Amino acid sequence: MSVVVDTGLSSRAVIGRFFRRLEEFADAAWWTQVAMRFPSAQESETYRWLGMVPQIREWKGGRQARPLRANGQTIINKTWESTIRVDADEQRRDKTGQIMIRVNELARRVALHPNKLLTQLVENGASTVVYDGAEFFATDHSEGESGTQSNSITHDVATPSAPTDSEMYEAIVDGIAQILRQRDDQGEPMNEGAARFLVMVPMNFLSSTLIALSSGTIANSDNPLAASEPFTIQWVANPRLSWTDRFTVFRTDGETRPFIFQEELPVQMQVLAEGSELEINENQHQFGVKAIHAAGYGFWQDACLVTLT
Repeated sequence: MSVVVDTGLSSRAVIGRFFRRLEEFADAAWWTQVAMRFPSAQESETYRWLGMVPQIREWKGGRQARPLRANGQTIINKTWESTIRVDADEQRRDKTGQIMIRVNELARRVALHPNKLLTQLVENGASTVVYDGAEFFATDHSEGESGTQSNSITHDVATPSAPTDSEMYEAIVDGIAQILRQRDDQGEPMNEGAARFLVMVPMNFLSSTLIALSSGTIANSDNPLAASEPFTIQWVANPRLSWTDRFTVFRTDGETRPFIFQEELPVQMQVLAEGSELEINENQHQFGVKAIHAAGYGFWQDACLVTLT
């Protein structure tokens, strides 16, 4: 009796390729720059430490410990899935990479799903109340001795939906300057060491932003002592944004970030393949991914909405 050796594409190879591509796509995704990443061990997590950044003080009369907030930002986890099926014989015969193309696309969609979640937060930021009682993007933030602060500003241009490259450059500088002005609840600057930023624009701003940020830097005119070390600016044209007259600036080099991404269950792949009932009864292989995670608002002080008027 002869032995048939299966030299086709195994499910193990598919799984290995999926996780390699998942890591590659995730490393390049913009959400990793603007979100703090936390593990989760339950259905929801409450972040009571937001905004609590005590400053160094002279020791007089003993320590002055500060409790966590009575309330906080609560983020509820959700379960997500995506599943593909392939003909078992097609998988065995795959010589042109057709199956791997589908696997790569599945990995891309999974890795960039947080981009979608965070884009929804960005677009809803002007109407969603966060930990300090104001909307995430608002002109009336206030905590302790900070005074009234804004992370939602306007910038005058000739045509709000089509700024020139010089107008875009100036608007981006205004957004960065606004982030640098933010103070904590002790009245101390929160972002005085900021040097790296991400600018997120709608698609109609692509051309002007490309030209405005062609060098990848902006002169650090707010700190004359650091004039030789300009701000480093990355930017992304986000096709998910529905805006036509505004964009956002985010600080990306701080310990804090504008958003939170929490994972209760990292991405898993669940497979029905060689020897399964699905293969025996339907001649199909199934590759499904599952994850439990959610995104929410973090520090508004690390973000600024710039509306062109």
